[in-house]
Amino acid sequence: MAATETLTHTSEDTALDLPWNVVVHDDPVNLMGYVTWVLMKICGYNEQEAVRLMMQVHKQGRSIVWCGQREKAEFYAQQLQSHQLTTSLEKAV
Repeated sequence: MAATETLTHTSEDTALDLPWNVVVHDDPVNLMGYVTWVLMKICGYNEQEAVRLMMQVHKQGRSIVWCGQREKAEFYAQQLQSHQLTTSLEKAV
């Protein structure tokens, strides 16, 4: 009987979680200046970037205001919601 050798190959498939988008949606309640102020306060944007994102919300109905790890995205969404901004989370593509 011939001796056989068994080779075992083990590999680990490690995939990082996709980043998450924090999306602010347009609403008929909040004024543009207030949305700009909240984006500056919560996300730390300068006035120019906050205005750009606010105008995107106003014109397109939504804007991705932050992208990254899920836990931090959930934190930002909660903070924005506590300032009465309509927000959602979505997986980045």
